[in-house]
Amino acid sequence: MGPTQTGNSSETDRLLQSVAEGNREIWGDLLTRHRERLHTMVSLRLDPRLKGRIDPSDVIQEAFLTASIQLNDYLKNPSMPFFLWLRAVTGQKLIALHRHHLGKQKRDAGREIPLYPRAFPEASSAALAAQLLGHALRPSQVAMQAEFEAKVHEVLDQMDPLDREILVLRHFEQLSNAESAQVLDLGESAASKRYIRALRRLKTILMEIPGGIEGLLP
Repeated sequence: MGPTQTGNSSETDRLLQSVAEGNREIWGDLLTRHRERLHTMVSLRLDPRLKGRIDPSDVIQEAFLTASIQLNDYLKNPSMPFFLWLRAVTGQKLIALHRHHLGKQKRDAGREIPLYPRAFPEASSAALAAQLLGHALRPSQVAMQAEFEAKVHEVLDQMDPLDREILVLRHFEQLSNAESAQVLDLGESAASKRYIRALRRLKTILMEIPGGIEGLLP
């Protein structure tokens, strides 16, 4: 089904209307549909120092509780598609947890990026490197995974923040070009061109890493 004026599919708008009329079972189903994508987003953006202390599933559960409370406000003024709104609520919950647990240490890692209308946690280059290598290393390379991760981590840190972010949105979070453009406040054509350029640049740099790292990106 195509998008409606809210940016949602007509099915999503129908389900949200049913929730507004009091059907809480459908609300649970709607949240479950998006849990996996949100889990990926939280895992990539959770400060490395908090892994083992904070479970991404717990972050999402707290976000769902907040979303339940704020749903009526969203329905009155759906300024973005439902999934992007739910993602924003989850991102704000993650920022609050970062600030609570890290305080002043927050400046050193898990940064908030000025690419969004509101603050949003930056994806960890270490998490991105691990994701890339986790699906691409040949058996003969596994013993060198830590070394490869350090090299890829360094490459990602050297990228322009906007280029890195659009790769995260498109390649890891699997947002559509239209969703990525809205998140970054770009035109769809500009977002598409930026993604292609960033992908090519990253591929070129990765090919120069000694050890034959191949197949990390499509």
